Amino acid sequence: MSQSARSWPARLVRLLKHRWWDESDARRVLPEPALDRIQARVAESERHHSGEIRVCVEASLPLSYLWRDASARERAVAMFGKLRVWDTEANNGVLIYLLLAEHAIELVVDRGLARHVDPAQWRSLVVSLGDALRAGRFEQGLLQTVDEVDRLLSTHFPLDGRAREANPNELPDRPHVQ
Repeated sequence: MSQSARSWPARLVRLLKHRWWDESDARRVLPEPALDRIQARVAESERHHSGEIRVCVEASLPLSYLWRDASARERAVAMFGKLRVWDTEANNGVLIYLLLAEHAIELVVDRGLARHVDPAQWRSLVVSLGDALRAGRFEQGLLQTVDEVDRLLSTHFPLDGRAREANPNELPDRPHVQ
């Protein structure tokens, strides 16, 4: 939604909602042991394919994004670049992005994988993850989403025995939480 499309009272409410959420809220819904399990699942997944999966959970948007009334999608695309998900050799990185203050879910998929997977499949993953999050199952929802992304990457970018040994881990497996 553009800056002029949202009324000033609505923008103020949005600003207050985002200032209410902070990193401690993100750590509450995904404590360290959950982050460890998600990291392990991402690492295991990346042994089957040449893709890279990043999970990013943000409690709220930075003030600069709120000031210009930027969307969760805009922030997810920015984080896709900032976390270097776009920088994989085969252009097959996937960012799973959660914005807690707005209950927003975004999947940002690099062009190498996007050309193989129908957008409806990505929308289905977002719906499933949303159902899990609404039920309070943050860790389980993210693990299930990582498994589904793994399935898609394994289908379109599988590794054979020799490639498996030479497959570098191009990005950190640990979820980025802030």
